[in-house]
Amino acid sequence: MDVTYRIEQKRKLNGPFPGPKSQALAERRTKAVAAGVASTLPVYAADVDGGIIVDVDGNQLIDLGSGIAVTTVGASNQAVAKAVAEQAQRFTHTCFMVAPYENYVELAEKLVAITPGDFEKKAVLFNSGAEAVENAIKVARIATGRQAVVAFDHAYHGRTNLTMGLTAKAAPYKRGFGPLAPEIYRMPMSYPFREENPNISGKEAAERAILAMEKQIGGDQIAAIIIEPIQGEGGFIVPAEGFLPRVAEWAKENGIVFISDEVQAGFARSGAWFASDIEGIEPDLVTVAKGIAGGMPLSGVVGRAELLDSVHGGGLGGTYGGNPVAVAAALESIKFMEEQDLAGRAREIEAQFFERFTALQKDVSALGDVRGRGAMIALEFVKAGGIEPDAALTKKIADECLAQGVLILTCGTYGNVVRLLPPLVIGDELLGEAFDVLEAAIRKHA
Repeated sequence: MDVTYRIEQKRKLNGPFPGPKSQALAERRTKAVAAGVASTLPVYAADVDGGIIVDVDGNQLIDLGSGIAVTTVGASNQAVAKAVAEQAQRFTHTCFMVAPYENYVELAEKLVAITPGDFEKKAVLFNSGAEAVENAIKVARIATGRQAVVAFDHAYHGRTNLTMGLTAKAAPYKRGFGPLAPEIYRMPMSYPFREENPNISGKEAAERAILAMEKQIGGDQIAAIIIEPIQGEGGFIVPAEGFLPRVAEWAKENGIVFISDEVQAGFARSGAWFASDIEGIEPDLVTVAKGIAGGMPLSGVVGRAELLDSVHGGGLGGTYGGNPVAVAAALESIKFMEEQDLAGRAREIEAQFFERFTALQKDVSALGDVRGRGAMIALEFVKAGGIEPDAALTKKIADECLAQGVLILTCGTYGNVVRLLPPLVIGDELLGEAFDVLEAAIRKHA
């Protein structure tokens, strides 16, 4: 990996944490920013590069969050920043629905080429992952003439009205915001660590879900099945091998649109271009966002041309969808991922993670599961001697890491999962130091 950093890739804590400038900003925030917006860090970022976040007081933290899997190529990638500046000097907006422009077409061509599926595809661009999911459902409903949509236990698909309905976890995402969109059905997920029958295969778990769909809805009534090939907010759950292919096969047999939500797992994060590639799945539609554009707001739906073309003119779009500056960032980000083989880099991170933490698991009974793919990796914590979730321990570990200058995120239906999403441009030395801090925090508190 050939990466030049602007900021020295070193962890540094200069004094009280949070420092005085961050404390002053927190006071201003309290007066001006809605309380419903929460933040993980108690400090405010001033500069970010590679695997380092510099706060306003000069502290340097190791970033194992990537803005929730967004800054895959780095938060200030030089090539991306240059492309953004050059496009902004030409024009920042015309609205593709009013005066179209070439780079939107170029990015659609690129997405068609790299997403899974050996069939004619097309793409449409939006702003956020939730918006992509909403539009994928719209496409599926109009193409099939059906209404029912199937999502899964532990799913996260967004915070808009329809995507809240698809999302499994009530708090903080859904509670008090109803009524939610109708005709959404939830099915059992393959969650190997928490299966009542630990020997159940992926195919058997799929048949369990298929039986429930047949009995509760009927295959001929379902417009779409939407699933994250690696679940994100639900706990970085990797379904047992064979689960996804069998569900996709059943969808095809019943004329159901199979949607792979790759908002978090896509763009080299899983160790492949898309997590669907790992088991050879060819989704009808793929939703993309997060890592696509180096931090610029952009998303899309890519998939079977006949499905996307079933929508009438004007039925898809949006004022900012496919903004030319964000598109320029995406084209440069994808180019960088290709040139630097960031999917390969994700696999290297995966190998280092499993070597370190599967060894630790033998010493720490509270470390129930070590899982993930690529640089989308996680640790699930439990009460020692069982599988009862331990959210309190998880929080202690995350807080300890933060106090030592390492940003990690938590997630999971039960709040007991540490998730690691380092930028794929992080160096081995910095990554190893972050793992040292995390391991020490686990040994201290578990």
